[in-house]
Amino acid sequence: MEAESLMVLYADDSVEVHYAGGSRLLLSPCGCEYLYEAALPAAAHPLQPAETTRQRVAFVVSAYREQLLRALDFRNKFSSRPYLPSRVIPPERKKILFSDILEIRWPDPAVADLTRCIDNGSVKISSVDGYAHLYLSELQQEFTVEFLRKVSQSSAASLHSSQKNSNYQTGDQYEKSSKNSVAEMSLKQMRIENKKNEHGCAEGKYREPTKAKEQKDRDGGPLFYTNCSSEYTWVTQRWSVSSYPEEWKYPLSLALMCYNLDTVKNVMKTCEKNSHTSIEADVLIDPKTHVTVSHLPTALPLSCRAPHLHRWTFCDFFQNQDTEKYSCPQLIQILWCHGVFYRFIHGRTNITEIYPGDNSFFKSEGAFLGNYFVHYAIQKGTKKREEKMYSVNSLPPDVPGNPYSISSIITQATKILQYCYKTKLSLTHNYYLCCWKMVPETDGREMLPVSLYEKVIPSIGRLVVYSDHKVHAAFWDGMTLNMVWDFSSSCSKIQVNEGVGWCKLTTPDGVQQLIQISHPGIYERYIRTAIEWCQSLNERKEIPEYTAHSVTEENWSADAELEKIQRFNFLLDNNSVLEGTCAAKNNPSGITVRKTENESEPEEISEGCILEALEKTSKVIQDIESLLAASGK
Repeated sequence: MEAESLMVLYADDSVEVHYAGGSRLLLSPCGCEYLYEAALPAAAHPLQPAETTRQRVAFVVSAYREQLLRALDFRNKFSSRPYLPSRVIPPERKKILFSDILEIRWPDPAVADLTRCIDNGSVKISSVDGYAHLYLSELQQEFTVEFLRKVSQSSAASLHSSQKNSNYQTGDQYEKSSKNSVAEMSLKQMRIENKKNEHGCAEGKYREPTKAKEQKDRDGGPLFYTNCSSEYTWVTQRWSVSSYPEEWKYPLSLALMCYNLDTVKNVMKTCEKNSHTSIEADVLIDPKTHVTVSHLPTALPLSCRAPHLHRWTFCDFFQNQDTEKYSCPQLIQILWCHGVFYRFIHGRTNITEIYPGDNSFFKSEGAFLGNYFVHYAIQKGTKKREEKMYSVNSLPPDVPGNPYSISSIITQATKILQYCYKTKLSLTHNYYLCCWKMVPETDGREMLPVSLYEKVIPSIGRLVVYSDHKVHAAFWDGMTLNMVWDFSSSCSKIQVNEGVGWCKLTTPDGVQQLIQISHPGIYERYIRTAIEWCQSLNERKEIPEYTAHSVTEENWSADAELEKIQRFNFLLDNNSVLEGTCAAKNNPSGITVRKTENESEPEEISEGCILEALEKTSKVIQDIESLLAASGK
């Protein structure tokens, strides 16, 4: 069995795995299909194609089962919703339960003793029912969540379960709305989960859960009812404190509160120092206003509703890092390579995190993104927090005996970050398309950004603005520039975070260069012109606000357009018959007469032409009926 040398999770939730022997595996975003490419033998001809196997994950052959299971675990660990096929999961990982777990309840900080949650610097918060646990690392920058989740079902069963879950949540919230303000927060949390689903979960530590108590609501009735048993499995997910799903906000705030109580420090100062004010400050002020119940994400169905969106092309960035020519550019979200774990958070606040495996980590964000990395570590003896900053342009030399090279991992992170910049600044808008994130009513149809504004400046160039904040500037001398600009902001300064501080220039001969906006060099004229255009549009508010139409509205528009086409075809067919009849009557000699451009078309058709057309049609029908009658005899 081959060992993995590289594992990548892309922005569309697809997974690519490279093995030490040269084989490769590609997993679809939904996890239900895979493509395995076997390594070529050493004596193979250069033109010999590699042997590939493409199958449904649920029907994987035994030769690839172990590799596929590890790839699936990696995908589930960092994706919004897990894919848990019962046929692939080993029996020791599955559990039979007679309860339908729809939600989990966390402890109340006013009642629970949070100081008992400390264990060697890390913090553990367990749910009341014992179905979920949260572990906060000693550096307070990453946390792990474990919870029980039902295995993947068929599409119909998954839809029924989702509707049941939604109805259950709504009814429970409506019943409690008159008692306190928790219902409003629950409804907000449910909406955010249903709309965004920005993060994921995975299988990880499979162990026996703590003994679950019979959970009851405030009226004394049990929360879970079911008439049959279901298969469940433990799911583990890893999150950064800088970006995590909304349902884990409350237990994370409890963990941070527990850490502050243990260290006996001023809570608000610690919050400001560690940049966790938005996470725990509100809970510390008024814990009653926060939701103690988390609604767990459901597993994806066994089959995909949009398989045509599956990408079966390997991204060759890691094999051709120096050529800058990639077959299928994709944003990299998670990377594991030779024991080092990289996380890239793409959004309004772009963040790069590196976990070398020694309980420390490197982080780059904001104005320092890609230029400086801060190394956070905990001293073993004193347990003090250490912070060191490294510049990309002046990295330290390798120290003999160290388990990893600081220079190598930062250089690798910088290359990947620049590759992601080029992908984001390109005009290929389909790198974020994900099959299972599509609206069900659209059947997985792509919804690409639209052009919102186009402006032509004489003797300078043309500017095009798209709905995903991308700006494309084409200059008359052949230079083209792509950048990202937030037109929703009234501020006219450079959008450092949203625009990632970089732009992509393409010369007339096709050479692409990634240029820092703050250091444009010889290309200052082009970058300054594009920024002035964007600033002027911001000030005058000429960019219209783009609102995505609802699915019902788009379907209605499509039906209306089809009806128009049918009417046009009907009129066109009838008009050709009438024109042919009139032409035959007016030109009995059969000579074709071509109309000139100056001649005008007749505005009205005479009554004689219509009668003659009807008579000919009637005669043709009679001839057909006679022919059918004769053939029947």
